[in-house]
Amino acid sequence: MITKQFMKSKPVCKATFTLPIEQAPEATKVVLLGEFNGWNTAEGIQMKKQKDGFKAVVELETGKEFQFRYLVDDQLWLNDAAADKYTPTPFGVENSVVVTLN
Repeated sequence: MITKQFMKSKPVCKATFTLPIEQAPEATKVVLLGEFNGWNTAEGIQMKKQKDGFKAVVELETGKEFQFRYLVDDQLWLNDAAADKYTPTPFGVENSVVVTLN
C-alpha cells in the first residue's frame, strides 16, 4: 500500500510504502528498491518493521512514475498489491509502479 502526501512548498511527494505483514509474515528484513535509488541493493531503503508490516517514507519528485519492488530477506522479490499500476520487465516479471501526479 502506498499513501502520498504532496508538499505545497516544493515539487515533492512524500510516499509511504507499506508491505503488509501478511505478505511476508516470516520476514526479518525488507528493502525498498526501485528507479529512485537505481535498484542498488547497497542503497536500498531499509523498511521499518511495525505491527502491521514494514514501512518506509520516500520523497519522490512529482509528476513522474517510478518502478519499484520489495526485497525480502535478500532473497524474495515482491510487488506491492496496491501499486498504482504494474509494468512488465525483460525478466518475465512485473514491477510495481508508483505515480506521483498531483
